[in-house]
Amino acid sequence: MDKSSTQEKSSPIVVGLDIGTTKICAIVGRRSKNGKIEVLGIGKAESAGVTRGMVSNIDKTVQGITQAVDVAGSQSNVEIRIVNVGIAGQHIKSLQHRGLITRKDLSSEISRRDIDKLVEDMYNLVMPPGEEIIHVLPQEFTVDNEPGVKDPIGMAGVRLEANFHIISGQVTAIKNIVKCVNKAQLESQELILEPLASSESVLSDEEKEAGVVLVDIGGGTTDVAIFHEGIIRHTAVIPFGGNSVTEDIREGCSVMRNIAEQLKVRFGSALAEENKENEIVCVPGLRGREPKEISVKNLAFVIQARMEEIIEHVYYEIKSSGYEKKLIAGIVVTGGGAQLKHLTQLIEYVTGLDCRVGYPNEHLAKNEVLPKPVFEELQSPTFATGIGLLIKGIQKMEYNNTVQAPITAKVEKAKYTDDRKFGLLGKILESGKKFIKDDIKDEDFLK
Repeated sequence: MDKSSTQEKSSPIVVGLDIGTTKICAIVGRRSKNGKIEVLGIGKAESAGVTRGMVSNIDKTVQGITQAVDVAGSQSNVEIRIVNVGIAGQHIKSLQHRGLITRKDLSSEISRRDIDKLVEDMYNLVMPPGEEIIHVLPQEFTVDNEPGVKDPIGMAGVRLEANFHIISGQVTAIKNIVKCVNKAQLESQELILEPLASSESVLSDEEKEAGVVLVDIGGGTTDVAIFHEGIIRHTAVIPFGGNSVTEDIREGCSVMRNIAEQLKVRFGSALAEENKENEIVCVPGLRGREPKEISVKNLAFVIQARMEEIIEHVYYEIKSSGYEKKLIAGIVVTGGGAQLKHLTQLIEYVTGLDCRVGYPNEHLAKNEVLPKPVFEELQSPTFATGIGLLIKGIQKMEYNNTVQAPITAKVEKAKYTDDRKFGLLGKILESGKKFIKDDIKDEDFLK
């Protein structure tokens, strides 16, 4: 019997799909009785068709998605049809905007519908050609000229205003992701900005209130999200990550790419001064050639130079946000790159802010379903984005008061209480269906 058919109706099963530069990861889960996240299955595949967070080869990406989803589906014993997809890339931009509505019905109190109307209006903003709005995030509200209201629901008022943090992306990059998901016989429930997802899995409410910078160092990009007083204030995607470090090692030490990756993971350090002069690593030479000796300290010099550049980019984003002096909780670094030795010390040295590594395990429930090694691996910073996408998907389902789980053996489509598809996604899903019908060639699409 399919496990999904025995699930409680109040805890729908949701899937997060992280299409990264180095790996594609699908995580299946639901909310447990104690409010934590219970992971039912996880699938990983190598990502060969993504460059710096953006799809560069549709077929290879589809292959990776299918492989990851198949593994996650068989492990959790559910048929996956609908996923929450992460989006990143250098094309991501953020801006602040202000909106207002005047309410006609003075006798009733401000409801969720009023806020939804404000958000809906923001989706109609005129963007530069080739850009679409991905997220509209309300910040503070003003009710009848009374500023600083965080949650106006239930208040009386005529004039409702709000500051919004609006995140936009390139239409072609977004459509490429949706096309890959559709070609893998899946449907995207929602597109979620990856730094927002990562922040959901590794930051506490206290940190968001105090002021914190999330830095997610992935393979192709470094994502930045700044929070203050519990509200998102700034987002950015920097087009450098762990792969840039690997390429530097490959060139600096004259070794093959796979050996450069192993050197980084096993012997890499972000601070050259922390390594001894006489430590040497012996790397096998190419066929018929002598083994190569590499100094661990020289390796660290190569890594430190690139990591300093990435941290300088992050520090520039912090300064340009205007919140540099208000970040009591400092920096939380996560993603695969966060596992580099001595990285927190280097970040503290460059920025002068406190730093810790963010692990996504505080939101995870104890797990009897997954094998122990798989569950332990899941607690690594590498899976912060995947688990964050899962959490965001569950929150969205709960927000929509969806009773029926969107993933069952026979389900065709998720049932939403709200018929409106949120802004951008509705348009994309429609255009995505057209692509499949018309069978446009990938090379035509990517021109």
